[in-house]
Amino acid sequence: MFNGSKLARVFVSLALVALASTAAFADTIRLKDGSMFKGKITSFVAGKFTITIGEGSRAKQLTFFANEVESITFDAPSNNSNVATTPQPAVYKPVVDTPKVVITDTPKSISQPTVVTAPKTTISNAKPIEWSVKVTADNTSNGWTNTGWVVKKGQRIRISGDGSVSLGGNRTSTPSGEDIADANKLLKNVPTGALIAVIGDDNNDFIYIGAEREIVATRDGALFLGINEGNLDDNRGSYNVKVSISPEN
Repeated sequence: MFNGSKLARVFVSLALVALASTAAFADTIRLKDGSMFKGKITSFVAGKFTITIGEGSRAKQLTFFANEVESITFDAPSNNSNVATTPQPAVYKPVVDTPKVVITDTPKSISQPTVVTAPKTTISNAKPIEWSVKVTADNTSNGWTNTGWVVKKGQRIRISGDGSVSLGGNRTSTPSGEDIADANKLLKNVPTGALIAVIGDDNNDFIYIGAEREIVATRDGALFLGINEGNLDDNRGSYNVKVSISPEN
Protein backbone atom coordinates (compact mmCIF):
# COMPACT_ATOMS: atom_id res chain seq x y z
CA MET A 1 0.00 0.00 0.00
CA PHE A 2 1.10 3.62 -0.48
CA ASN A 3 2.38 5.47 2.59
CA GLY A 4 1.90 9.06 3.83
CA SER A 5 1.53 11.62 1.06
CA LYS A 6 1.70 8.88 -1.56
CA LEU A 7 -1.35 7.15 -0.10
CA ALA A 8 -3.26 10.44 0.07
CA ARG A 9 -2.59 11.15 -3.60
CA VAL A 10 -3.96 7.74 -4.63
CA PHE A 11 -7.06 7.98 -2.40
CA VAL A 12 -7.99 11.37 -3.87
CA SER A 13 -7.48 9.98 -7.37
CA LEU A 14 -9.73 7.00 -6.65
CA ALA A 15 -12.40 9.29 -5.20
CA LEU A 16 -12.44 11.39 -8.37
CA VAL A 17 -12.74 8.26 -10.51
CA ALA A 18 -15.65 7.04 -8.41
CA LEU A 19 -17.39 10.41 -8.76
CA ALA A 20 -16.92 10.47 -12.51
CA SER A 21 -18.35 6.96 -12.83
CA THR A 22 -21.75 8.18 -11.67
CA ALA A 23 -22.05 10.32 -14.81
CA ALA A 24 -20.59 7.99 -17.42
CA PHE A 25 -20.30 4.28 -18.02
CA ALA A 26 -17.19 2.60 -19.39
CA ASP A 27 -17.06 -0.01 -22.10
CA THR A 28 -14.33 -2.63 -21.79
CA ILE A 29 -12.56 -4.14 -24.79
CA ARG A 30 -10.64 -7.35 -24.07
CA LEU A 31 -8.19 -8.39 -26.78
CA LYS A 32 -7.30 -11.98 -27.60
CA ASP A 33 -3.82 -11.43 -26.16
CA GLY A 34 -5.38 -10.69 -22.76
CA SER A 35 -4.99 -6.90 -22.83
CA MET A 36 -7.91 -4.68 -21.77
CA PHE A 37 -9.02 -1.13 -22.55
CA LYS A 38 -11.67 0.85 -20.65
CA GLY A 39 -13.35 3.75 -22.39
CA LYS A 40 -16.29 4.48 -24.69
CA ILE A 41 -16.94 2.61 -27.95
CA THR A 42 -17.58 5.44 -30.42
CA SER A 43 -17.80 3.63 -33.76
CA PHE A 44 -17.64 0.33 -35.65
CA VAL A 45 -16.74 0.91 -39.29
CA ALA A 46 -15.23 -1.44 -41.89
CA GLY A 47 -14.69 -4.16 -39.33
CA LYS A 48 -12.88 -1.88 -36.88
CA PHE A 49 -13.87 -0.75 -33.39
CA THR A 50 -12.86 2.72 -32.18
CA ILE A 51 -12.68 3.29 -28.42
CA THR A 52 -12.22 6.74 -26.87
CA ILE A 53 -10.27 6.88 -23.60
CA GLY A 54 -10.52 9.98 -21.44
CA GLU A 55 -12.45 13.19 -22.05
CA GLY A 56 -11.88 16.69 -23.41
CA SER A 57 -8.40 17.68 -24.52
CA ARG A 58 -6.89 14.54 -22.95
CA ALA A 59 -9.13 12.12 -24.86
CA LYS A 60 -7.37 9.66 -27.14
CA GLN A 61 -8.74 7.12 -29.60
CA LEU A 62 -7.54 3.60 -30.30
CA THR A 63 -8.76 1.36 -33.14
CA PHE A 64 -8.89 -2.45 -33.25
CA PHE A 65 -9.97 -4.91 -35.93
CA ALA A 66 -12.82 -7.22 -34.97
CA ASN A 67 -10.60 -10.27 -35.26
CA GLU A 68 -8.29 -8.85 -32.57
CA VAL A 69 -11.16 -8.62 -30.06
CA GLU A 70 -12.04 -11.41 -27.64
CA SER A 71 -15.04 -9.61 -26.13
CA ILE A 72 -16.51 -6.19 -25.38
CA THR A 73 -18.50 -5.40 -22.24
CA PHE A 74 -20.93 -2.51 -22.56
CA ASP A 75 -21.90 -0.99 -19.20
CA ALA A 76 -25.29 0.68 -19.07
CA PRO A 77 -27.45 2.28 -16.32
CA SER A 78 -30.58 0.61 -14.99
CA ASN A 79 -33.81 1.31 -16.91
CA ASN A 80 -35.65 2.10 -13.66
CA SER A 81 -34.09 5.21 -12.12
CA ASN A 82 -36.21 4.78 -8.95
CA VAL A 83 -34.66 1.45 -8.07
CA ALA A 84 -31.02 1.22 -7.02
CA THR A 85 -29.65 -1.79 -8.86
CA THR A 86 -26.26 -2.77 -10.21
CA PRO A 87 -26.00 -2.05 -13.96
CA GLN A 88 -26.07 -5.22 -16.02
CA PRO A 89 -23.34 -5.08 -18.68
CA ALA A 90 -23.95 -6.40 -22.16
CA VAL A 91 -21.16 -8.54 -23.57
CA TYR A 92 -20.23 -8.62 -27.26
CA LYS A 93 -18.15 -11.48 -28.58
CA PRO A 94 -17.11 -11.22 -32.24
CA VAL A 95 -18.04 -14.17 -34.42
CA VAL A 96 -14.88 -15.62 -35.92
CA ASP A 97 -15.75 -18.59 -38.06
CA THR A 98 -15.77 -19.54 -41.73
CA PRO A 99 -17.62 -17.00 -43.92
CA LYS A 100 -21.36 -17.54 -44.05
CA VAL A 101 -23.70 -15.51 -46.26
CA VAL A 102 -27.45 -15.98 -46.34
CA ILE A 103 -29.36 -13.92 -48.92
CA THR A 104 -33.10 -14.11 -49.48
CA ASP A 105 -35.39 -12.47 -52.00
CA THR A 106 -37.98 -11.67 -49.36
CA PRO A 107 -37.77 -8.49 -47.25
CA LYS A 108 -35.39 -8.70 -44.31
CA SER A 109 -36.98 -9.67 -41.02
CA ILE A 110 -36.03 -11.20 -37.73
CA SER A 111 -36.71 -14.69 -39.09
CA GLN A 112 -35.07 -14.09 -42.50
CA PRO A 113 -31.91 -12.02 -42.00
CA THR A 114 -28.96 -11.41 -44.24
CA VAL A 115 -25.98 -12.57 -42.21
CA VAL A 116 -22.30 -12.00 -42.90
CA THR A 117 -19.72 -13.29 -40.41
CA ALA A 118 -16.01 -12.56 -40.41
CA PRO A 119 -13.52 -15.27 -41.37
CA LYS A 120 -11.33 -16.77 -38.68
CA THR A 121 -7.95 -15.05 -38.64
CA THR A 122 -4.76 -15.90 -36.81
CA ILE A 123 -2.73 -12.89 -35.69
CA SER A 124 1.04 -13.31 -35.50
CA ASN A 125 3.93 -10.91 -35.14
CA ALA A 126 1.50 -8.19 -34.06
CA LYS A 127 2.97 -4.70 -34.22
CA PRO A 128 3.34 -2.73 -30.98
CA ILE A 129 0.44 -0.44 -30.11
CA GLU A 130 1.55 3.19 -29.75
CA TRP A 131 -0.18 6.32 -28.48
CA SER A 132 0.67 9.65 -26.86
CA VAL A 133 -0.16 10.87 -23.35
CA LYS A 134 0.14 14.28 -21.66
CA VAL A 135 1.62 13.72 -18.20
CA THR A 136 0.78 16.76 -16.08
CA ALA A 137 3.29 18.03 -13.52
CA ASP A 138 0.81 19.69 -11.16
CA ASN A 139 -1.69 18.17 -8.75
CA THR A 140 -4.65 18.35 -11.17
CA SER A 141 -4.50 14.59 -11.71
CA ASN A 142 -3.41 14.01 -8.11
CA GLY A 143 0.09 13.16 -9.18
CA TRP A 144 -0.75 10.32 -11.58
CA THR A 145 -1.90 10.23 -15.20
CA ASN A 146 -3.78 7.09 -16.20
CA THR A 147 -2.55 5.97 -19.63
CA GLY A 148 -5.78 4.05 -20.26
CA TRP A 149 -3.99 0.73 -20.65
CA VAL A 150 -4.31 -2.29 -18.36
CA VAL A 151 -1.02 -4.12 -18.82
CA LYS A 152 -0.51 -7.84 -18.53
CA LYS A 153 2.40 -9.39 -16.64
CA GLY A 154 5.28 -10.02 -19.03
CA GLN A 155 4.33 -7.36 -21.59
CA ARG A 156 7.18 -5.19 -22.88
CA ILE A 157 6.50 -1.47 -22.49
CA ARG A 158 8.60 1.29 -24.06
CA ILE A 159 8.02 4.79 -22.71
CA SER A 160 9.71 7.98 -23.93
CA GLY A 161 9.10 11.59 -22.96
CA ASP A 162 10.16 15.09 -23.91
CA GLY A 163 9.36 18.70 -23.04
CA SER A 164 9.90 20.56 -19.78
CA VAL A 165 7.85 21.50 -16.74
CA SER A 166 8.08 24.09 -13.99
CA LEU A 167 8.65 22.74 -10.50
CA GLY A 168 8.03 26.10 -8.84
CA GLY A 169 10.60 28.47 -7.39
CA ASN A 170 12.10 29.18 -10.84
CA ARG A 171 13.08 25.53 -11.19
CA THR A 172 12.43 23.47 -14.31
CA SER A 173 12.88 19.84 -15.27
CA THR A 174 12.89 17.53 -18.27
CA PRO A 175 11.75 13.87 -18.14
CA SER A 176 15.33 12.92 -17.20
CA GLY A 177 15.00 14.96 -13.99
CA GLU A 178 17.31 17.44 -12.28
CA ASP A 179 19.74 17.31 -9.35
CA ILE A 180 17.44 19.12 -6.92
CA ALA A 181 17.14 18.23 -3.24
CA ASP A 182 13.68 16.90 -2.33
CA ALA A 183 13.17 14.85 0.83
CA ASN A 184 9.57 14.01 -0.09
CA LYS A 185 9.98 12.67 -3.63
CA LEU A 186 8.82 9.11 -4.26
CA LEU A 187 12.12 7.71 -5.57
CA LYS A 188 14.88 9.05 -3.30
CA ASN A 189 17.80 8.04 -5.54
CA VAL A 190 16.27 9.31 -8.80
CA PRO A 191 16.54 12.94 -10.05
CA THR A 192 13.76 15.29 -8.97
CA GLY A 193 11.10 15.91 -11.63
CA ALA A 194 11.96 12.75 -13.56
CA LEU A 195 9.26 10.79 -15.40
CA ILE A 196 8.20 7.75 -13.37
CA ALA A 197 5.61 4.98 -13.68
CA VAL A 198 3.68 2.53 -11.55
CA ILE A 199 1.52 -0.47 -12.45
CA GLY A 200 -1.67 -0.63 -10.39
CA ASP A 201 -2.82 1.73 -7.64
CA ASP A 202 -2.23 -0.63 -4.72
CA ASN A 203 1.56 -0.70 -4.47
CA ASN A 204 4.60 1.55 -4.21
CA ASP A 205 6.84 -0.20 -6.75
CA PHE A 206 7.61 3.04 -8.58
CA ILE A 207 9.67 2.76 -11.76
CA TYR A 208 12.16 5.33 -13.06
CA ILE A 209 11.55 6.04 -16.76
CA GLY A 210 13.48 9.24 -17.48
CA ALA A 211 13.73 10.34 -21.11
CA GLU A 212 13.26 6.79 -22.44
CA ARG A 213 13.16 3.28 -21.07
CA GLU A 214 11.80 -0.16 -21.91
CA ILE A 215 10.41 -2.19 -19.02
CA VAL A 216 8.72 -5.56 -18.60
CA ALA A 217 5.51 -5.58 -16.56
CA THR A 218 5.99 -7.58 -13.36
CA ARG A 219 2.26 -7.69 -12.62
CA ASP A 220 -1.18 -7.03 -14.12
CA GLY A 221 -2.72 -3.58 -13.61
CA ALA A 222 -3.42 -0.12 -15.01
CA LEU A 223 -0.33 1.80 -16.15
CA PHE A 224 0.08 5.22 -14.48
CA LEU A 225 2.68 7.93 -15.19
CA GLY A 226 3.82 10.82 -12.99
CA ILE A 227 6.82 12.91 -11.96
CA ASN A 228 9.25 12.30 -9.13
CA GLU A 229 8.55 15.20 -6.78
CA GLY A 230 6.98 15.52 -3.34
CA ASN A 231 5.22 18.89 -3.69
CA LEU A 232 3.11 19.19 -6.86
CA ASP A 233 1.02 22.20 -5.82
CA ASP A 234 3.21 24.87 -7.45
CA ASN A 235 4.06 22.91 -10.62
CA ARG A 236 3.08 23.89 -14.17
CA GLY A 237 3.16 22.23 -17.57
CA SER A 238 3.29 18.64 -18.80
CA TYR A 239 5.56 16.12 -20.49
CA ASN A 240 4.76 14.77 -23.96
CA VAL A 241 5.00 11.02 -23.54
CA LYS A 242 4.77 8.20 -26.07
CA VAL A 243 3.83 4.72 -24.88
CA SER A 244 4.49 1.64 -26.99
CA ILE A 245 3.30 -1.76 -25.78
CA SER A 246 3.86 -5.09 -27.46
CA PRO A 247 0.61 -7.11 -27.38
CA GLU A 248 2.66 -10.31 -27.20
CA ASN A 249 4.71 -11.41 -24.19
